[in-house]
Amino acid sequence: MKVTADTNVLLRAAVQDHPKQSAQAAKILQEASLVAVPLPVLCEFVWVLRRGYKLSVESVADALHRLMACDNVVLNRPAVEAGLSFLHAGGDFADGVIAYEGIWSGAEEFVSFDKKAVSILQEQGTPARLLV
Repeated sequence: MKVTADTNVLLRAAVQDHPKQSAQAAKILQEASLVAVPLPVLCEFVWVLRRGYKLSVESVADALHRLMACDNVVLNRPAVEAGLSFLHAGGDFADGVIAYEGIWSGAEEFVSFDKKAVSILQEQGTPARLLV
C-alpha cells in the first residue's frame, strides 16, 4: 500500500504521546511500501514540534533526518535540506522551504516583510529583499 501521511500521523509516530494512535501511526508507516510526505506536512510537523512540544532545533532536525532515512519515505529532499539549513541558522523551517521552492519555480528573489527571514537568506547567499 502507498499512503500520504498527514501531519498528525507523523506526530503520533514521532512523539508517542497517545498509546493507541501512536501504535496505529507507527504500524501504517512501517507497513506502507511508500509513504509520501508533502512539504506542507513537514512544515506543520516542524512547527508543532518546536512550538507545541517545545523541542530543540537539534531534536527536530534529528526527527527529520530519521524520517528521511526511511527507505519507504518519499519527499522533496532538497527542499527539506533547505528548510533544515534555515532552521539551524535560527529561522523557521517553512521559510527555508518557501525560499527553495520559489527559486525552483523560477523566482530570482525572495521578498518578505520578515526581517529575520530576509537576513538569513542574504547570509546564505540567496537574493532576498525586505519590504517595508
